[in-house]
Amino acid sequence: MKNNLLLIPDKPDPERDALAAAWKNQGGEVKKIGKFWIKPEVGNKRVSLYGSDSFCLVLAQILDLEMHMPDDAFIAKLDYSFLKRKIDLIPVSDIQDISFPKFIKPAIPKLYKAEVFNSLEHLQEKIDGIETDKLLLVSDIISVDAEVRSFILDGKIMDLSFYEGQGNLEEAKAFIQDFLLQYKDKIPRAFVLDVGRSQETSPINQETSPISPGWFVIEFNSAWGAGLNGCNAEKVLPCVLEATKNGE
Repeated sequence: MKNNLLLIPDKPDPERDALAAAWKNQGGEVKKIGKFWIKPEVGNKRVSLYGSDSFCLVLAQILDLEMHMPDDAFIAKLDYSFLKRKIDLIPVSDIQDISFPKFIKPAIPKLYKAEVFNSLEHLQEKIDGIETDKLLLVSDIISVDAEVRSFILDGKIMDLSFYEGQGNLEEAKAFIQDFLLQYKDKIPRAFVLDVGRSQETSPINQETSPISPGWFVIEFNSAWGAGLNGCNAEKVLPCVLEATKNGE
């Protein structure tokens, strides 16, 4: 880690600070950045970023770095056995075909806040002004009684932890490993996978596909921006390191 430089925001944050401490313990250098829109001096260091979307993506552009990130629309292509509910990818122009209620989020992150929508009018208010060709992820509503975060590097789990609820972590690990094996050629090198457990056995909307109990994929996140949520900073360091690709 001698030649590795980690850039993080200068605002205090317990999880970022824990990762920074682990980084230094491994021999790496940490620099806290305030005005991230100004190019920082990094010398000949191998640079990794960890922070908010705006922080990392602006710095990546300034420093000519490539950030490994999952395709947010990829979840709609997963097999039902990993979803346990129906998820469709539809353009804004087709929202009149949605049967409510639904959990809806933008395929482009942060375009608007994801939530449960109970009516077409409710959704229209939220997405007013968004271009009609923009895509939405429309999901059946599923109950969640436990959630687990995992940091993944090269198809391997670096660490995982419950961040909501509790249960058998080995069951969640086995589910994640099955997912990684099946989709090993379609996932980024470094990313974060959140999975949940549901006890639900029937759909809320009877017109949708059945909702099945068990573990399921909630969402994908970028390793350079996801909170630790109980994961060990030392263990996830390699994942955060590799989430930023330097020009070579």
